[in-house]
Amino acid sequence: MSDALLPANEAGGRLTIDLKALAANYATLAGRVAPAACAAVLKGDAYGTGLPQAATALWQAGARTFFVALLSEARVLRSLLPDAEILVLNGLFPGTEATYLDLDLRPVLGSLPQIAQWQDFCRQVDRALPAALHVDTGMNRLGVSPTEAINIAEGQSELGFPLVLVMSHLACADAPGHPLTARQIEDFRAIAALFPGVRASLANSAATMAEPEAYFDLVRPGIAVYGGKSRADLPALAPVVTLELRIAQIRHVHEGETIGYGGAQTARRPSRIAILSGGYSDGIPRLAGSSDTRAGADAIIAGVRCPSIGRVSMDLMAIDITDLPEDAVKAGDWATLLGDGLSVDDLAVHAHTIGYEILTSLGRRYDRRWT
Repeated sequence: MSDALLPANEAGGRLTIDLKALAANYATLAGRVAPAACAAVLKGDAYGTGLPQAATALWQAGARTFFVALLSEARVLRSLLPDAEILVLNGLFPGTEATYLDLDLRPVLGSLPQIAQWQDFCRQVDRALPAALHVDTGMNRLGVSPTEAINIAEGQSELGFPLVLVMSHLACADAPGHPLTARQIEDFRAIAALFPGVRASLANSAATMAEPEAYFDLVRPGIAVYGGKSRADLPALAPVVTLELRIAQIRHVHEGETIGYGGAQTARRPSRIAILSGGYSDGIPRLAGSSDTRAGADAIIAGVRCPSIGRVSMDLMAIDITDLPEDAVKAGDWATLLGDGLSVDDLAVHAHTIGYEILTSLGRRYDRRWT
């Protein structure tokens, strides 16, 4: 299956998403946490892999509860999965209440004003519409405070709508042994106990992989399902994304000449350079390039790992293929930037970022394929 945005032979790169690997990763995590349930997180266009395709694959793999960030994502998801439980993480925006009712969605309420807003809407339509409650246990991002959660629990019978989930989010689960993780788990356990009969959810990918005490009733893994590392000390699951770039040109560079913008890297020998048709407008970070003082990302060309040379520009990047045989590669061939042992986390390290950003930034100019 291929994206119809542009003809395949016109694209500078091809992005292949392995839906079987995606489903297998989900199944691995679901088996790990049983008897807790495993949700699927589809925010950020399913971490850049395509929400419609990923959602369908994850439903077929057994996912029944889905989290998105925005109502616009939930709308697309509902059109695909009429029977799924869909929760919207970023809260209840003013004037959107009717959409939640019409599409049978669950807002994740993270403030007292949002709770009051939902209560008012339930009274207007004379229906007790379900919602989730987000409690902040240390992230200081979204969520009611623990004290507010206690007050909500004490007045739960007068809330006016049923809570289907109480949740929080771990701030430092990707850092092994971080004291905030243990504190958040303990605090959340106390809060969840105030809501008997309501499902509780805390674990993200890192906690799903390494913190069984954080499982509660429902885990919410994200990056791990999509083949990225959730913690530096843990291996990733199966890679899901392969990115290949077309070689636009092969050129010879004399010793002492510089390559690319800013003359950031100088050829230390007579060199052959493959110019790849992809750059930061395609989601390849500018910082993934190299210079005379730092190494950049690698690419696999003709089965050999070759280093980048010079800066990544908007539409192009350069790879040093001097050590390949002269007849090993030609213009029009493909170079692998992700895949064949090169992970999203490898690219992220060179770009001083995280695998999440690599995946969610991959551009729309690729020939996208789902297998």
